[in-house]
Order: sequence, then structure tokens, then C-alpha cells
Amino acid sequence: MTSLIQHFQMLAHYNALANQKLYDACAQLSDAERKLIRPAFFKSIHGTLNHIMVGDRIWFGRFAGQEVPSTGLDTILYDNFAELQQARLKEDTRILEFVATLTEAFLAQSITYRNNAGVVHTDPTDVLLAHLFNHQTHHRGQVHDMLSQTEVAPPSLDLHRMLRPSPV
Repeated sequence: MTSLIQHFQMLAHYNALANQKLYDACAQLSDAERKLIRPAFFKSIHGTLNHIMVGDRIWFGRFAGQEVPSTGLDTILYDNFAELQQARLKEDTRILEFVATLTEAFLAQSITYRNNAGVVHTDPTDVLLAHLFNHQTHHRGQVHDMLSQTEVAPPSLDLHRMLRPSPV
């Protein structure tokens, strides 16, 4: 049986692979195409990729015990795509390193935080860590959809396919 820690480690590995594939596809677009306003919550491919980064940083601040409000969810942290891509690689490394050190005690805790409406919540850490990965997957799906509206074919991001050992 797989432990919850092993499950989160698998999700972190998948997360890094999926982000790499998605960013590789997005890198084939022009800057104008990535920033084109589309019918999406964060307005563009570029805006959505930045939002995922904003979310990661909010949650990792909270995991570290900081009071981090979830404001500015549409902030463009990196206007330059190459800088955003490098930051994504660093963030995914940070996530992999974080889950490599997870403990049952950490997962058994709760975190109190203020959401973007100013409401204070206390939630189990294991649920919040699952939310971090679910949040990324949710918004990668939006980017995947926006990619399908371009000339660049969206990559397959199926978890079971990406985690298969490569054929020798």
C-alpha cells in the first residue's frame, strides 16, 4: 500500500513532468499568442501560467507558517516567458525537495489562513497539499484548452502515461 507521503511525492514528480511538457508546448507560441486575451479566467495562457505560480507561492508561504493572503491572484509575476519558465523549473524543484522531506507529523497538522475574501479558515495540511496539486492540474487543463485554440498541439498530460517507465 502506498503511503500518503509517497502519493504526494508521485504527484510532485508528475507535476514537474507535466509542467515541463506544457511549457515546452507554450514555448512554441509567439509572445503575442501566449498573451492573447481569451475567454479564460486569467485572460491568457501567460496569465494562467503566472496564476499557477502565484498559487504555489501563496501555499508554500502558508506551509512555512507565514501569513500570506490570497490576494493578487491575477498578478503577472513574470512578463517575460523565458523568465517565467525558469522560475517554474525552480518552483518545481522546490516542490520536489519539499515533498522529499514530508513527515506524517506535518501532514497531521492544520494550517490557519485568510482567504482572498478575508475569511479565516483552518484546514488539514494534507488536504491543503492535495489542493496545491489539484490547483495546478485544474489550471494546466485551462492552458491545455487554450493551446488547442492555437496551431500548437496540446501535449498529453495523462498522469498514468507520464509516469510510465520509458521503453528501452
